[in-house]
Amino acid sequence: MLTNFNQQLYARRRRANSQGLFLSMCAMALGLAVLLWILFVLFSNGLAALDWNLLTKDTPAPGSEGGGLRNAIVGSLMMVGLSVLVSTPVGILAGVYLTEYGDQSKTAGLTRFVTDIMLSAPSIVLGLFVYAIAVATFGRFSGYAGSLALSLIAIPVVMRTTENMLRLVPGSLREAAFALGAPRWKVSTLVTLRAAKSGVITGLLLALARISGETAPLLFTALNNQFYSTDMSKPMANLPVVIFQFAMSPYENWIRLAWGGALLVTMAVLVLNILARVFFREKVSA
Repeated sequence: MLTNFNQQLYARRRRANSQGLFLSMCAMALGLAVLLWILFVLFSNGLAALDWNLLTKDTPAPGSEGGGLRNAIVGSLMMVGLSVLVSTPVGILAGVYLTEYGDQSKTAGLTRFVTDIMLSAPSIVLGLFVYAIAVATFGRFSGYAGSLALSLIAIPVVMRTTENMLRLVPGSLREAAFALGAPRWKVSTLVTLRAAKSGVITGLLLALARISGETAPLLFTALNNQFYSTDMSKPMANLPVVIFQFAMSPYENWIRLAWGGALLVTMAVLVLNILARVFFREKVSA
């Protein structure tokens, strides 16, 4: 009697497992089909716009032929680069504090709560916040305001990744360093942070990949600039906003440039994700 019951239970579990596996495979196939469809349309339209002029000429005026995305590419690189310089030390030091110093304190709990809110908040909300405190206060759009908005998006990602990676470091490693007489700040920076540096770098790359294609915050902060400019105290051209504006325009060459810019952003994010997930995978698992 017990044997028959076990066989029936085993058969029922196998059927449930087969059904779950089938539904999971269908969901995966549907997601891959949509992704491949998007990539096919993007590459088929974007590759036709890739040429030397795309990288060496500025965005054209309405109705004019030719042109490129040089000013938008330079502006995006400057703003993203400045946001990385701001978010990297802030996010890493905050992650070190949450793990090594204030793990159970009320400040750490409040910090984690605010981090969760910032991670789940729409990027347009952060853009409106920076608009209220920076653009409206000083009376002008600027590349600095755009970098500030992107930094607010990147800091929570870096902070949470750093905290999670530091928690994976064995406690025996810290205890061994303390036993040798090392102070806590040296253990945190030269022992645990060094042991988790591959995971921290992965978090930085993921944060960089996320902010590279953000459009909504830059609409309220950096706005746009049709001309080539490296002055970040003024409105600055950037790829996401240019793509947004050109894709809705009635001009054929603008739409072609929008496809080319979308392909550039996609390839940059793809390369960063490959670096984060493949290049450092073996080191993180080790």
